[in-house]
Amino acid sequence: MNKNNKKAKIPVVVIFAPTASGKTALTYELFCEKGSQFFLNDKSKISSAQIISADSMQVYKGMDIGTAKPTPEFCKDIPHHLIDLVLPDVQFNVSDFVDLADKKCKELWQKNILPVVVGGTGFYIRNFLFGNPKTPESNELIRNQLKEKLERVGNQAMYAELQTIDLASAEKIHVNDSYRILRALEVFYTTGKKRSDFSVHNEFRDEYEFLFIVLEPPRDVLYERIKKRVDIMFDQGLQDEIQTLKKQGYTIDTPGMKAIGYKEFFMEENIEKIKYSIKHNSCKYAKKQYTYIKDIPGSKIIEYQATQDDIAKVKNEIIKFIENSL
Repeated sequence: MNKNNKKAKIPVVVIFAPTASGKTALTYELFCEKGSQFFLNDKSKISSAQIISADSMQVYKGMDIGTAKPTPEFCKDIPHHLIDLVLPDVQFNVSDFVDLADKKCKELWQKNILPVVVGGTGFYIRNFLFGNPKTPESNELIRNQLKEKLERVGNQAMYAELQTIDLASAEKIHVNDSYRILRALEVFYTTGKKRSDFSVHNEFRDEYEFLFIVLEPPRDVLYERIKKRVDIMFDQGLQDEIQTLKKQGYTIDTPGMKAIGYKEFFMEENIEKIKYSIKHNSCKYAKKQYTYIKDIPGSKIIEYQATQDDIAKVKNEIIKFIENSL
């Protein structure tokens, strides 16, 4: 591993896959000693692997069912990091993710543990691979003015304003993501430059050796899996989870409650309509998840339906990567 060489790069496997595509089962099969295709102890000097979650909503405590968070029992078999970090009323952003993921990758590699970044938040994964673009520090005066305007006119109007001045940024931000809408507007009104004009790195960061795998399930198969998973979430008690969060004082304006699977409960009362909206919004989101990763060079794209053959394809890519990196 050449651990004595300070310039040696840390090998990191990064796996992007949309919601409900079978990421959890994949990690278990490959990286848990109980998995049918576990390989690390036999094939490399690496002792084991651990998962770093690249999911923007699994960071929130108390949001378990709606985010399909791995259970505590599952995490005992294969440790997961960057889940259950903050309460739902805390604004967690991509810079927080990259900083924490960096720290965890270095910590794991020092123990001969392979870091495996897995998730469907393409914005997080892209910035982890390339590094966060440099933007101006926050301007508190302008930020507060924008917050006051948001309270007066609402998300839709602020989003429309962003579309007018910086369409490229707006296209990458959800209309309900008030934090990022305000940040893009703040950058423009502070500097006179669009958020999208600031430098974005187009090369992987030097301190890592990345294997970037993109799982692509057939669209119709993925949509059916999403709809079934939503039904399972309701069977598991999603309504009770929402009621508990509401009793704790969280509202539609709480950062965590803007997630699909949660916000719908604040917008409708009829359960069947809520369930339909979650399925519809989840399918739309699955399509949008590829926006941030579709042009990343060197991606290993694998058509994926979570079969043993599909898992074996991912496994073979990782084995080749490890053999070439050590």
